[in-house]
Amino acid sequence: MSHSGSSPPVPEPGRIARRDAGDEQNRWNRWLPGLRMLREYRIAWLRYDLVAGLVLTTMLVPVGIAYAAASGLPGIYGLYATIVPLLAYALFGPSRILVLGPDSSLAAVILAVVLPLSGGDPQRAVALAGMMAIVAGAVCILAGIARLGFVTELLSKPIRYGYMNGIALTVLISQLPKLFGFSVEAEGPLSNLWAIATAVLEGKTNWTAFMVGAATLVVILLFRNHKRVPGILIAVTAATVAVAVLDLAATAGVSVLGSLPQGLPAFAIPWITRADIVPVLIGGCAVALVSFADTSVLSRVYVARTHTYVDPNQEMVGLGVANLAAGLFQGFAISSSSSRTPVAEAAGAKTQLTGVIGALAVALLLVLAPDLLEDLPGSALAAVVIASAIGLIEVSDLRRIYRIQRWEFWLSIVCTIGVAVLGAIEGIGLAIVIAVIEFLWDGWRPYSAVLGRAEGVRGYHDIKRYPDAQLIPGVVLFRWDAPLFFANAELFHDRVLDAVAASPTPVRWLVVAAEPVTSVDVTSADMLAELDDSLHAAGIKLCVAEMKDPVKDKLKRFGLFARLGEAAFFPTIGDAVDSYLALYPVEWAGREDR
Repeated sequence: MSHSGSSPPVPEPGRIARRDAGDEQNRWNRWLPGLRMLREYRIAWLRYDLVAGLVLTTMLVPVGIAYAAASGLPGIYGLYATIVPLLAYALFGPSRILVLGPDSSLAAVILAVVLPLSGGDPQRAVALAGMMAIVAGAVCILAGIARLGFVTELLSKPIRYGYMNGIALTVLISQLPKLFGFSVEAEGPLSNLWAIATAVLEGKTNWTAFMVGAATLVVILLFRNHKRVPGILIAVTAATVAVAVLDLAATAGVSVLGSLPQGLPAFAIPWITRADIVPVLIGGCAVALVSFADTSVLSRVYVARTHTYVDPNQEMVGLGVANLAAGLFQGFAISSSSSRTPVAEAAGAKTQLTGVIGALAVALLLVLAPDLLEDLPGSALAAVVIASAIGLIEVSDLRRIYRIQRWEFWLSIVCTIGVAVLGAIEGIGLAIVIAVIEFLWDGWRPYSAVLGRAEGVRGYHDIKRYPDAQLIPGVVLFRWDAPLFFANAELFHDRVLDAVAASPTPVRWLVVAAEPVTSVDVTSADMLAELDDSLHAAGIKLCVAEMKDPVKDKLKRFGLFARLGEAAFFPTIGDAVDSYLALYPVEWAGREDR
């Protein structure tokens, strides 16, 4: 993408825009970035945005319909979920060229809620999906206002890979029956696979539909890496023309989309029953987490490319408003698109006007030519979704993770299996549980070290890493590489006593090198008091070096600072060693190197 004079303005280096709370214009700029963009818009960008918007439309229509079908909804609602969110995000979204709409990563989550609750009723399915979008939108807006844009960083990369690979497999399996030209009655990916295999063996495959879908999939995959070639449009158009010309719907029983309702999406509150509230709330929260995770990652990619700043909290608000609008205008939950955004970029998009033009073009299609896609085969739509699911699967980076950190690789695999076996909603819960366990593990069983003086190296270092390091007679320098809290308090206590017992000389002082300790809770404070009693009974003084002031403030509140005495706290390990040597002038090999 060119960054010539026609590109969006780049902020002046070293300058940060400041917002005065009393400045009404800046307040509107913050909450409605689209207005700021409109004021800064250059007429030279118009032709780029116009062309990019029309090119984008060629993908918005087939993809929107395909993802609606993958979510268990009639195809028309995929177009409704395309039009309104694009308009809403153009006003509230901070990213210049991000394209939002129905997405494969959400299809499995929506389907997991809609399919068992709707009972085969399309209108009930639409209401459930719409309410999920409203819940997701509300969650994103509230989180953005509360400045919680960092929450998606809580899931590590291997866990995100595992979750997305599981979602991709779930989506892919759910589309196989449509690709083969039949339907199955089963819940869950494993049950689906069994039902699909049984149906194929029983000869239920519509081979004409399968060949149409397989050919569509091949064409899409062939053109996947050619951004300027609309592979999806070419494949879907060819499939539609072939079905229409050969009349395959009548002669070979190929399922087709049929005529779309004429007209635009209308405002409608998606009412659900009281029994549906809990699963819809859970599903909506899951959608919010997945959609913002996807959007934040894609947004950061294009921020780097366009050299602009995007507030992650406003990104969450923009995504939330787009989802809210989708739910209130007969759509369903949406996210950013990693397939449509590159198309817009490659076509020369400069601003969100590209999305607006795409939305208006789709709206015109519904008003003026709703029968244009009536011969679009269902197997071709399945191929579109399958191609997108294949694009979600991460393999190469997982190979790298396998080489450098094998246990994280297996965490990713466990997450993938969890999503594929348990389902999308349960898989999200599993991913979060694994993330919390992964986060706590390093703090629960952290690294600790006894420090000594290594020849030719300043400071005090781990004697395991420096076996020739010299220990100070009568002193144990003990470093703890984690916060002190309830889960690791007893382990700290035991390792300190082990270090004292392992000392080659009788111990007078134990000095805790506390620079890595970022927090202390009540449980660990009580443990330190007990440790002090044990050490005192053995004639050993407990000292602390390099403790951060906020942590020291906690010890003062807990009464430990007064108990140990101010003289027991030292700004550096060297100061602690100097104080000890002033009291006990021992000879040791490292003394001359100090």
